[in-house]
Amino acid sequence: MPGGRLTGEERRHIATWLAEGLGYTEIGRRLRRPASTVMREVTRNGGPEGYGADRAQEATQHRARRRKEVRPATAAPPVPDAGHGRDPQAVREFTESFTGLLAGQGLPPMVSRVLACLYTTDSGALTAAELVERLRVSPASVSHAVAWLEGQGMLRRERTPGARRERYAIDDELWLRSLLAAAQMNDVLVAASQRGAEVLGATTPAGARFESSVELLTLVNESLRAVMEQWRLRLAERAADTDTGTGTGTGTA
Repeated sequence: MPGGRLTGEERRHIATWLAEGLGYTEIGRRLRRPASTVMREVTRNGGPEGYGADRAQEATQHRARRRKEVRPATAAPPVPDAGHGRDPQAVREFTESFTGLLAGQGLPPMVSRVLACLYTTDSGALTAAELVERLRVSPASVSHAVAWLEGQGMLRRERTPGARRERYAIDDELWLRSLLAAAQMNDVLVAASQRGAEVLGATTPAGARFESSVELLTLVNESLRAVMEQWRLRLAERAADTDTGTGTGTGTA
């Protein structure tokens, strides 16, 4: 299987096959590349409808030049928290991989970098200046990414008592809120699909298609909400166990 960066020829193949309607899995099979690699390439360069081979090649070369210009000779590890015996290189490689995974899920590149940086930090909270320093990007880039994440409910602003600067923080309910947002969107789709079935007629092929969508999305939402409730109960049980353990100070050796 080929390794390294995509070549210009591979990008031209991707553009051609996207135009033919092929999916990421089939394109990856033809290129002998992981489907996730193809997905990240297309997502960061205009998406399936706007992807262009020459433009993608130029953008990649531009990003490479910028990295060379701004990256110091000895870059600091992305998670410099001390006292845990971590391998800085392993942390750096994992952070880059996790960033790519987030981008492959459809998050904008800078948003993915900011979220990964926060997520791999023990405190889960950093100031804008700290994000700029760790990511080696402009304050404006961080500001736009933070605004996007805040708008999606994926981080919050907090101010440490006695400190002047705000910090941007995530918590353990990040993915819970993401699931809730997905369930709410599914509710909207269910309502629209029900209306579509009524307008088109449930006994027609098009109407039956909408009826099927209603059934599937309803099952998905029932499962999502059951999982979220189960997770809340589990968190409550953990909190109760912790309070009991610290409150009584008892236990057996």
